[in-house]
Amino acid sequence: MAEVRVRDVMTRKIVYLPVSTTLDEAARAMRDADIGDVVVTDGSSLFGMVTDRDIVVRAVAEGRDARQTTLGSVTSRDIVMIDQSSTATEAATLMRDRAVRRILVCDTDRQLVGIVSLGDLAVRLDPSSALGEISEASPGR
Repeated sequence: MAEVRVRDVMTRKIVYLPVSTTLDEAARAMRDADIGDVVVTDGSSLFGMVTDRDIVVRAVAEGRDARQTTLGSVTSRDIVMIDQSSTATEAATLMRDRAVRRILVCDTDRQLVGIVSLGDLAVRLDPSSALGEISEASPGR
């Protein structure tokens, strides 16, 4: 049986937002796209990534105003990337080694083509696991 590749499990939906976007705008974009992260840009350059958890831990829990706080002030700048032809096992190992739940996926030209999350891997590799079932469930269920 062939090894599952990152390109087979990644989410292809990438939402890009500029560093100047306020957190409330970013949260609405995540809600509307049914995603938990956005890629943050500074002009045409990749600046980092922000997750829904980043917004909660780095802003809301600190009492910062989501209408005034920008993505640039809560962005994770330490980006972890993996090639889309890598195996799902390699992605899981990289997540464990770097202690992250999401990895940006690139092609051979280092262009972003998707995002792979711990939930994506669980759904594909072990759908009957608790994490797989939770990740596949509809929100609010």
